[in-house]
Amino acid sequence: MNNIQIITDSASDITGSVRNDLTVLPMTITFGETEYLDGVNLSHNEFYEKLVECDDLPTTSQIPPYNFSQAIKKITEAGDDALVITLSGKLSGTYQSACVAAAEFEGRAFVVDSENVTVGERALVEYALNLKDSGADIQAIVAELERAKKNIQLIALLDTLEYLKKGGRISKTVAFAGNVLSIKPVIGVVDGEVAMLGKARGSKHGNNLLAEQIKKVGGIDFSKPYFLGYTGLSDALIKKYIEDSKSLWSETVGSLPVATVGGTIGTHVGPGGIAVAFFSHSTL
Repeated sequence: MNNIQIITDSASDITGSVRNDLTVLPMTITFGETEYLDGVNLSHNEFYEKLVECDDLPTTSQIPPYNFSQAIKKITEAGDDALVITLSGKLSGTYQSACVAAAEFEGRAFVVDSENVTVGERALVEYALNLKDSGADIQAIVAELERAKKNIQLIALLDTLEYLKKGGRISKTVAFAGNVLSIKPVIGVVDGEVAMLGKARGSKHGNNLLAEQIKKVGGIDFSKPYFLGYTGLSDALIKKYIEDSKSLWSETVGSLPVATVGGTIGTHVGPGGIAVAFFSHSTL
């Protein structure tokens, strides 16, 4: 078996000890004066409980180079090579931190910018693990990830504009008008950045717009990893979406993997959001 271990960050929303060859380093989330390590002493549920209680948004901090360096050192001392997959470098300095750390271990540590986040980043990590399991060496895995990541689509339907307003990403006037009209924004990750893909009146139209966006990019490649995610404490909306969108998947797979979306993205979109991440059949 090829001696490769993978490191990622908690923005991938991979929770629990999934595999021995996968290390998830936590982002820092700060509420007021209190710092928490995402997924270590702050679960996704605890994050949303605090989020709805707070008037001010929490802040998220990148992982410092030292943390990556220590994780890589542990792997290389065990005789393995390290592959680091981070959230988009356009959304966080975490990618640069990983690059700084990897430079100390030339030829033993490799860094890939997922150009994505949450379940989109998770899909790339899962794909890397699959490639490793198939026997690919680290250079081949890195080359394939750099190619395939361009096909990952992350599309999300938000329940509220309130948190985008709080974060200064939209004006109070736009947020107020959107909430009055029950506007549901559809966002995606495009070239490593969050982009508005469309707006819908109400959840039903929002789900339809999600379906349109999936078809627009060539549909879902079910031979590669795919995930659904939701923000908040309730999975009711994602369950409804899965039921309403059966035509997209029921003839191909028996079920869909669902994950909770943590604080890195949850801070900015709030509860009640649903997201779909998958490899498309075609590159835009």
